[in-house]
Amino acid sequence: MAGKYMKGALIEFMPTLLVPEPNVILFQFNPENLTHTWTQPEPTAAASSTASQGNPLAVKGLPGESFSFSLAMDASDTIADGNPLSAGLALASGIYSRLAALEMLLYPTPAASGGLLGSVSASASTGGVSIGGSAGAKASANVPASQVPTVLFVWGPGRIVPVRVTQLTITEKLYDALLNPTHADAQIALRVLTSEELKKVTGPLAGIAKVAYKYSQGLRQALAIANLANASDSIVGMLPVG
Repeated sequence: MAGKYMKGALIEFMPTLLVPEPNVILFQFNPENLTHTWTQPEPTAAASSTASQGNPLAVKGLPGESFSFSLAMDASDTIADGNPLSAGLALASGIYSRLAALEMLLYPTPAASGGLLGSVSASASTGGVSIGGSAGAKASANVPASQVPTVLFVWGPGRIVPVRVTQLTITEKLYDALLNPTHADAQIALRVLTSEELKKVTGPLAGIAKVAYKYSQGLRQALAIANLANASDSIVGMLPVG
């Protein structure tokens, strides 16, 4: 039955010497629960001053959107799957490579990566450390020399959104003889980037992130319109008109 279900993932594009290389952090087990939170933006100054001034429904921008969930990781299950590469990595380091990939999503990437790219690129295929897109070559006092990676949160074909990892809490539960973690739970919080924020995003994932945002938002609007088919004639008839 498990093979019939898609697995969620976090995707980061890391720069290499030739083309950006995707670093896919596939969920070993899909979370049992996912919290999807919306926050309304602050009202405009005119709306918040007095009830008689301005439009009380006016807001400054789009609502905030975030996700939070818990991921379970287990080295024994990876070893039992039988894949020689992943099983060998799990035997050597437990689930530490998975944890390290998650941890690196919170670290900023300097504009000049130096000679580190070669070693990072070589380890990416085995689930190792990942490096995100870099900022523009020209830096100023108002533009930081580094930025945290832009990440795509993939939760099925209908929900692919650009996010920033805002919180990561890892609870390690079991270890092997070398104290490598073999079982852990990771609590992850993600904030969805808005269309205005995406205009300022740089790096190899910028274009893909903008397309993903437009796709997910367009699908949400289409599904909301499709929900009109669920309207009950008895309820509609109760609405005051005029």
